[in-house]
Amino acid sequence: MAAASSELLTGWCLFGLSLLAILAFCWVYVRKYQSRRESEVISTITAIFALAIALITSALLPVDIFLVSYMKNQNGTFKEWADANVTRQIEDTVLYGYYTLYSIILFSVFLWIPFVYFYYEEKDEDDTSTCSHFQTALKYTLGFLMVCAVLLLIGAFVPLDVPQKRNSTEWEKVKFLFEELGSSHGLAALSFSISSLTLIGMLAAVTYTAYGMSALPLNLIKGTRSPTYERLENTEDIEEVEQHILRIKSKQCKDGRPLPTRDRRNLQQLEERLRILRRRERHLEFIEKSCWTKFCGAMRPLKIIWGVFFILVALLFTISLFLSNLDKALHSAGINSGFIILGTNLTNPLNMLLPVLQTVFPLDYILITTIIMYFIFTSMAGIRNMGIWFFWIRLYKIRRGKTRPQALLFLCMILLLIVLHTSYMIYSLAPQYVMYGSQKYLVQHNMTLVDGQPGNVTTYVPKVCDADAPEDQCAITRTYLFLHKFWFFSAAYYFGNWAFIAVFLIGLIVSCCKGKKSVIEGEVDEDDSDTSDDEPCVYYG
Repeated sequence: MAAASSELLTGWCLFGLSLLAILAFCWVYVRKYQSRRESEVISTITAIFALAIALITSALLPVDIFLVSYMKNQNGTFKEWADANVTRQIEDTVLYGYYTLYSIILFSVFLWIPFVYFYYEEKDEDDTSTCSHFQTALKYTLGFLMVCAVLLLIGAFVPLDVPQKRNSTEWEKVKFLFEELGSSHGLAALSFSISSLTLIGMLAAVTYTAYGMSALPLNLIKGTRSPTYERLENTEDIEEVEQHILRIKSKQCKDGRPLPTRDRRNLQQLEERLRILRRRERHLEFIEKSCWTKFCGAMRPLKIIWGVFFILVALLFTISLFLSNLDKALHSAGINSGFIILGTNLTNPLNMLLPVLQTVFPLDYILITTIIMYFIFTSMAGIRNMGIWFFWIRLYKIRRGKTRPQALLFLCMILLLIVLHTSYMIYSLAPQYVMYGSQKYLVQHNMTLVDGQPGNVTTYVPKVCDADAPEDQCAITRTYLFLHKFWFFSAAYYFGNWAFIAVFLIGLIVSCCKGKKSVIEGEVDEDDSDTSDDEPCVYYG
């Protein structure tokens, strides 16, 4: 039992170290992007908390895989301390971790973040009392709480049974996994609510993560335009606009009559453009003299190397995802089972790589953690490049030192939803590994020859855990059971993966065709609806 506690302590120590790193990263990230003029304590704390919950939830997947794997030796036998009770204890510990984090996510998405968002929206639009702001924000938040209540009720009572194909042994295995979690209505309600949010996260991942996977590496490779060259172009534009303004104003001086409506409109547009060009001039002058720009220039070779590495990783993910989805299309029991497939018929690069890394602890866990962080950072890059949109309407931009509190709250909520979908993405890339980790079980093998003499000897050889393994020989990760509680969500995720691949390829083509970005990209825009700070930001390039 002491050994069991030691193993549990090892897993949770890794989780604790990840927690400290996550909190530090969230504080730096939010402080880096939040507006200096519109910074609010409550919105800052909420954004840091929501982002931290997103990253902590993603960190639980490697811990889950680690714990189920560590209960068994490489020869397929259970470790001395891993009896049935201890195994169930470990599984329950991870399950309670998911309960806690998923409940906090529901609380954040349906109560805390909407309330803080609407509170500051009312504060920006109306100068009434704080009590009035509180009441209005609470009124709007009640709508989110009603949605949450509806999801919980549906999840508690929705039937899990679906039409079965009697001749399909695949479906019998799937049904067993559906029943594995038991008939707890509370668990079903939580699972349905989280799956609903994961479905929204899938749409966010298709929009932002897929684009970020192509935009981030290509931006690193191409770099930005020279600030000196941009400033020279900007100076020429200023001179040209000033000449146009002088020509229009000279018409009024000649005859003393007021300018025609068309000329007045043109003059207004030119003066607005001149104001923007002068702001660009101030930013470019600051960037040109900045030591940070010189440092970024010296780091260009390293950025190119990272860009090439990231694009290769993105292609590896896309190929693995394509092969995994193709395997489901060809060998699963169909849409009625959520395209679930146990085992792999068409292997993919990541599914081949992870078993090899399992032989050297902890390389496989490092790779899984790296994949998760890669998805998160590419999602952040996608949101930063695209901004936050509602269909064709741009709501907010994400800019260093100039992001409004409401935009930060939107950003963190989107990342929360994307992280929920990340677990299914990892499962799609390496289904067998996410189910069983590095576990093996013993298979009986009969030998008819012993030292060249006739005989009948029974031996046991280790085999990697798969769908054919006995129930008591391989423990399934809690992540997998949460992912496949409802077959219709799995079917939606399957089609979402195809959409993800398509958007990535389109984003890759668009990113290749686009030229280099401006060194002050997004800092001074004509359609900028955010309250802009005049002081330049030092972090460019």
